[in-house]
Amino acid sequence: MSQRIALVASHGPEAQAELAKLKERYGDLAPEEADVIVALGGDGFMLRTLHRHLALGKPVYGMKLGTVGFLLNPFHADDLPERIARAQPTVMRPLAMHAHSESGTSVEALAFNEVSLLRQTKQAAHIRVSLNGIVRIEELMCDGVLVATPAGSTAYNLSAHGPILPIGSKLLAMTPISPFRPRRWRGAVLPETTEIKFEILDPYKRPVSATADSSEVRDVVEVVIRESADQTMTLLFDPELNLEERILKEQFTV
Repeated sequence: MSQRIALVASHGPEAQAELAKLKERYGDLAPEEADVIVALGGDGFMLRTLHRHLALGKPVYGMKLGTVGFLLNPFHADDLPERIARAQPTVMRPLAMHAHSESGTSVEALAFNEVSLLRQTKQAAHIRVSLNGIVRIEELMCDGVLVATPAGSTAYNLSAHGPILPIGSKLLAMTPISPFRPRRWRGAVLPETTEIKFEILDPYKRPVSATADSSEVRDVVEVVIRESADQTMTLLFDPELNLEERILKEQFTV
């Protein structure tokens, strides 16, 4: 039985042009009415699609019509239903960020790639790091620190010299950004069940922001991160270049 397809695209001119052509060819269903969502754009748009349609629980098949396409398949207009039918699913469970700001507000957000903390001024951030209620670093002096999922480990985490995590490894990567003290600390690989707490030391003199994918909270005083207990999204990949294969290729790229 053929699947009902909903098409969405970034605002880029190429993506919009192809969107119009594909709608003429495959129909124009709303995501709520479809069995699968096809996203046209880059990785940034794919992440926005995952967040925007999380409540629907529909699988997403992406095609690259943007700058970066690690989470997407190559763009081909032909045989789209057949490609979707033979695509391999990858279930992604996001991180849940609970951030408390200096003003007393609390913000919750999800991250499929990473949660990152960054200094807001010229002053280095001073951060206390706790895992499952136990302080592991009393004072991390750095430009920032991030926690990445396996799918996000090849993004900002890799640029910050963090480890690449295989899909299905049930691990998280914690990676410092330009650490000054402890100078030789390179981060940690943690079980996905770990509850991570960052406490900002001297938040008035050394303010810090926290970002879950693209959702930012300024002037945080405490950030708690854990894997989401009940939220998942399924990405679909062509069998010849599924997400596991892409991550392996990243580790052997020279």
